Amino acid sequence: MTGRARTPNTSLSSLIAEARWTNGEFARAVNRVGTESGLSLRYDDSAVCHWLAGTMPRARVHAAIVEALSRRLSRPVTATEAGLRKSAVSSAPPADTVEGLIELGSADMDPSRRAVLGAAGLFSVALAIPQYEDMMGRFETVAHTPHARIGYGEVKAVIAMTEKISEIDDQFGGRTARPLAAAFLVNTVVPHLRADASDDVKRAMLSAAADHLYLTGYMAMDERLDGLAQRYYTQALELAGAASDHLTYCTTLRGMSVQAVDLGHSRLSLRLADSASAASPQAGPRMVAFLAGQQAHAAAQAGYRTLALAKIKEAEIAMDKAESKAKAFGSYDPSSLAYHVAQVRYELGDKTAAIDALEDSDRLRHSIYQRGRVRHLGLLAERKLERGHLDEACVDWNRMLDDYPQVQSGRCDDRFRAMTAALRPYTKNGHAKQVWERARSIAFGPSAPGAGTA
Repeated sequence: MTGRARTPNTSLSSLIAEARWTNGEFARAVNRVGTESGLSLRYDDSAVCHWLAGTMPRARVHAAIVEALSRRLSRPVTATEAGLRKSAVSSAPPADTVEGLIELGSADMDPSRRAVLGAAGLFSVALAIPQYEDMMGRFETVAHTPHARIGYGEVKAVIAMTEKISEIDDQFGGRTARPLAAAFLVNTVVPHLRADASDDVKRAMLSAAADHLYLTGYMAMDERLDGLAQRYYTQALELAGAASDHLTYCTTLRGMSVQAVDLGHSRLSLRLADSASAASPQAGPRMVAFLAGQQAHAAAQAGYRTLALAKIKEAEIAMDKAESKAKAFGSYDPSSLAYHVAQVRYELGDKTAAIDALEDSDRLRHSIYQRGRVRHLGLLAERKLERGHLDEACVDWNRMLDDYPQVQSGRCDDRFRAMTAALRPYTKNGHAKQVWERARSIAFGPSAPGAGTA
């Protein structure tokens, strides 16, 4: 070696000082963020000292470093600002939107590449969300296929296929349906976006494609591939804006808020939920409940008690109006509202009321929502155990296990792992032992959920 002097990274040093972190605290934060993207990092204060002295971290951890700083400082931090080379995981949009969809969907439909795609995606709390007005007309002109022309029949087919995939997702989970959605995106939706069509048909196809991307992102989130879900969501926002589709735009923002609150990023979740409400077109009562319920959950988690109670009341009043008009079978129904009531009550400290609301949600839930039943029964059992009701919790966990083997969902897997961890200290109790042994037989059986997946 020549012993060439390195240039100290004063930019990174300034950011660490702004974050009020010690070198060791910064290293541990980078390790935690890296875990989310599948990296097993063991950095300590000595590694940070080397970085500050001018040693460049490995390219694959640049995204984790930038994201850790962004989360701490509650603002976007770029790789350039941190004194790093260009991050291995770029957040810049592709030059051609449709080419970006092909790249994303092709990787997602290939079993040999899905694990790599998931590991590369890191959930970002500093993601810039453009306003709806800024997105209108930004969809770039793409290369059209001269011999292809589409009409409303193709639009209806995309809508129908998205609805069918959504039904599969509700029943069997995102890990089951997402490869199908990705293949449909690449093989059918993208060619339709490139085909010749009237202006009205083009807008309708953009809208249908945006809704399909939103659903695909939701399924990625359900699989706990949260960075990948963000990529689908942001693509959905772009297409919805290009289509002047307020509904899909605000629905996607709300989905991003759901993802953020599930991950504990309450302030980001509230900002997204408020943006979804602000972007909403003139909404009927069910849509008002759909948006206000999520605002209430995010506000409660963020500690804004008055706002949370006001928004959940708004959602309840809106749902009463919606249900008085028709007992509709919709994606946001009284069961969904009861779940939001439960989350608000729990975050505000009323655990008994939270349990009652979760039981109402279970009672009101339509049978097709098998994935939701598994998740929420697991949550209900956890809440009952917190109150010291072990036997009642075991009843709910047993009910959860009735459906769990049929569902391929990362979020359901979270509830399964939480159950086994919670039961471990109670295996001398007869009911707890029975559930524990049943869970172990499912986890290690030949048809264990997730077996054989990438």
